[in-house]
Amino acid sequence: MHRWSKLFIPTLREAPADAEVASHKFLVRAGYIRQLGAGIYNYLFLGQRTINKIIAIVRSEMDQIGQEFYLPAILPKEPWEQSGRWTGMGDNMFRFKDRKGTEMCLGMTHEEIMTTIARSELRSYKQLPQIWYQIQTKFRDEPRPKSGLLRVRQFTMKDAYSYDIDRESLDNSFDLHDRVYRKIFSLCGLKFVAVEADSGSMGGSQSQEFMVYTDAGEDLIASCPVCGYAANTEKATSLLEPIAELEATSDKPEEIHTPGMGAIADISAFLKMQPANDIKCVAYMGLKRGAAEEQDQWLPVVAFLRGDHQVNETKLLGVIGGAELRPMVAEELEQYLHGPAGYLGPVGLKPSEKLFTEELTVVVDKALEGRTNMVCGANKLDYHLRNVTPGKDFTWTIAADIRTVNAGEGCPKAGCAGKLVVGKAVEIGHIFKLGDKYTKSMGARVLDVNGKEVTPLMGCYGIGIERILTSAIEQSNDANGFWLPASIAPFAVVVALTDMRDEQLVAAGEKLAAELEAAGLDVLLDDRKERAGVKFKDADLIGIPYRVTVGKKAAEGVVELATRATTSSVDVKFEDLLPLLKTRIAEEQLLEESV
Repeated sequence: MHRWSKLFIPTLREAPADAEVASHKFLVRAGYIRQLGAGIYNYLFLGQRTINKIIAIVRSEMDQIGQEFYLPAILPKEPWEQSGRWTGMGDNMFRFKDRKGTEMCLGMTHEEIMTTIARSELRSYKQLPQIWYQIQTKFRDEPRPKSGLLRVRQFTMKDAYSYDIDRESLDNSFDLHDRVYRKIFSLCGLKFVAVEADSGSMGGSQSQEFMVYTDAGEDLIASCPVCGYAANTEKATSLLEPIAELEATSDKPEEIHTPGMGAIADISAFLKMQPANDIKCVAYMGLKRGAAEEQDQWLPVVAFLRGDHQVNETKLLGVIGGAELRPMVAEELEQYLHGPAGYLGPVGLKPSEKLFTEELTVVVDKALEGRTNMVCGANKLDYHLRNVTPGKDFTWTIAADIRTVNAGEGCPKAGCAGKLVVGKAVEIGHIFKLGDKYTKSMGARVLDVNGKEVTPLMGCYGIGIERILTSAIEQSNDANGFWLPASIAPFAVVVALTDMRDEQLVAAGEKLAAELEAAGLDVLLDDRKERAGVKFKDADLIGIPYRVTVGKKAAEGVVELATRATTSSVDVKFEDLLPLLKTRIAEEQLLEESV
């Protein structure tokens, strides 16, 4: 039996000064973690016990569809060079040289390493499909570690990889993971939503994130309460209301003097128009990764969109195939756009015919297509142009969706009249269809049913183990602490003995705790020589969902059962306690599985 008096549970009354989100505050206060360095944490007894429970759920469900591997965390450079990601990962990758001068890295993901196994061992369609997974420590040289375990430099990831012979089989592997992920997150007691997402540095086609809504999140999710559409704002689209076009003052662009009116708000007020009638210009230099770092290039990219819209840089990077964006400086604005900031426009520019070259790549947001008589900068200080019609008065390299959706815009689903809402969320899992991105570049081949050599298709599927814990805390906390579902709490119940001087009370409490443990419940016996109030406060703090108080009524065969989630309590006879606890935990489990 676990006795509190024998355990190391260093609870604190105050949160660390740098803790901004609930999960960070309470993980430290409850004695789950202690910080070692920026984005680096020690997991103490309660924290590791909970992490192990989460891992057990993940492993149990993943074993239903896949096979567990365990790969190195120290990785050679060569596989990353073969996939093209040695430079593509940039500064996020921890790199080092061994004593022989060999370049290596710490693994932040394992697509390449799994594919070296597939490349060496898989020969025929008869061996496919394969689903391989591992639960492994990952490393990321996070530039801004913060929010406790939400943004760290070392973390635990369940990453899985599928290898399939064709698209239909890949679809099936993707769907298997979708179902298993929903089961895992439900068993962990999370209220989550699955959303369309961007594939980011992983590449590939279909991508879906599993998110938990919380103000601690750094992702923004657009969703429709009517039809259930949901997408990360890096992927989300929306239906826009028609805009009343300005009256033409001429059949061609007309220059107007606008001294000191470089801001959209100023020119809109001056011309008594909506910002939606203005064409905004956002000029960048985009990084194009080469085969080696010395071949990397910064190339000019300019984006045009409605004056009331914002560029979504993730979408823009996806359109051009870039690795990074930075704003153009004044000299670059003059070189490529021949104009000053605040007065930049598309008329007169010569866009490149191909995407992302040394010539100017011009990307126009789809919302500008079909518009007429708009206003834009004249690429001349203190001057704008009006009567500008996209497609007639200027052209572009490509038109694409590059804007961030806004709350209140129309749902993009056909026939749905709902309006989008936007909220913060934390990503807890992500599944991708990678296709042949890695298998092709790394030379993995198998024979198909006709004996022809083909490239197998690949999927990637990740779960952040610590993200499950932090998200559970973010959605279930109050001023006194937090509560976890019994499935992942370090203990399902704490038995608090109110008076350690009362031998009969102590004997009754220990007997009760032993019976609960014998029945299969994880029990923590609080046998410390502390006041009852201290024990109650600590029990409320550390995430245990149920508290059994053995106090004065124990002599009458009665204890108090407190449910942390509802802050409610009820007196229960000794003989009724175990059935009632089992019923409540079972009901909790059913509720989780129905989420």
